[in-house]
Amino acid sequence: MPPGLLFSLLALLIVISAFFSSSETSMMALNRYRLRHQAKSGHRGAKRAMELLARPDKLIGSILIGNNLVNVLVSVIVGSVFAQVYGEILTTIVLTITLLIFAEVTPKTIAALHPEKIAFPASFILRPLQWLLTPVVLLVGGISNGLARLLGVETTANSDAEHLAPDELRTVVFESGALIPSKHKGMLLNVLDLDQATVEDIMIPRNEVMGVDLENGAEEILQQLAESSFTRLPVYRGDINKVVGILHLRRAAQILRDGPDNLTAERLKSFTDEPYFVPEATPLPTLLMNFQKTKRRMGLVVDEYGEVMGIVTLEDLLEEIVGDFTASQVPSDDEEIIASGDGWYVIEGGTSIRDINRTLGWDLPTDGPKTFNGLAMEHLESIPDGNISLYIFNYLVEIEEVSEKMITKARIKKIDR
Repeated sequence: MPPGLLFSLLALLIVISAFFSSSETSMMALNRYRLRHQAKSGHRGAKRAMELLARPDKLIGSILIGNNLVNVLVSVIVGSVFAQVYGEILTTIVLTITLLIFAEVTPKTIAALHPEKIAFPASFILRPLQWLLTPVVLLVGGISNGLARLLGVETTANSDAEHLAPDELRTVVFESGALIPSKHKGMLLNVLDLDQATVEDIMIPRNEVMGVDLENGAEEILQQLAESSFTRLPVYRGDINKVVGILHLRRAAQILRDGPDNLTAERLKSFTDEPYFVPEATPLPTLLMNFQKTKRRMGLVVDEYGEVMGIVTLEDLLEEIVGDFTASQVPSDDEEIIASGDGWYVIEGGTSIRDINRTLGWDLPTDGPKTFNGLAMEHLESIPDGNISLYIFNYLVEIEEVSEKMITKARIKKIDR
């Protein structure tokens, strides 16, 4: 064979080997979720690639058989022609370096960096090649699977292998960079974190609930309805555990027009909706689905003994996902968290630990008490007699105000310990 033709044949075989090497790497490097999206959008190359990847064992078997056949053919030609002239050792070294550079490392590197540009065109050739080599692939695959089973290795495909667990999905969202706007990323992460919180974590505690007591006088009730900044109010008799219904203030206009002379407990009760009770341990995703199913926007939170612990609203639940999107419904000059300089913050005792962490980016524990007062009391194991200081993990706390029942205000600073 003329030398020119021989070198051309060797170059062609090396190109074919490079094709197989780059095809294998590019097909395995394809992003499966992006590939599914492209296939659903009608991309033909993506559809072909998905068909091939549906049986990765057959695909890899076809590629490896083709690649090994080409490499063996190159070795036979080079060994039979060049080894007699240049010697076996030199020929082996040159052949190894040539195949590594031009048929393995370079094409695989390019394929790993640009998998779609290599895999989609390659699928034109790989699909008919896979069909052509099916008998050989099945034979080789059967033998290799049999050996694997003898070694105790499971060879059946895992249907969950390409599914993402919540923690894995959280990592994908967190690492998405500029592909997802930061606000949207925060909302997605909050949705994934919903199952880690319960109604107890977001409820308005009982001592802060504003409601209508039917035992009050008519004038007092009418004034409360006229001045209320809340949309819905629980209506009860003497104690919130004796709730009779939920009053929507859009119905209060009729009550206000009728005046105090026509206001009776039974008439006011007729304007209320049936109360909706929610166990305090209800996970937030379940609460959201129940609100949607029952068309509710407020629930009364009860403990295991049936005692009302507070209320939870749809707005509280949505704020866990989108953040604070409404102004405070109660006009007040007081804020629960106030910066006082040099890393210190003045925090009200009843402030939710989740709100503190979300506002300040802290990591106070949320698996125990739900308010800062509860957390501090858990560490002190008693109500302090006066202003004291203590460490709660890596936070320095200075108690500023104490009532008979709770810590009402404290200064807190995060420190490095």
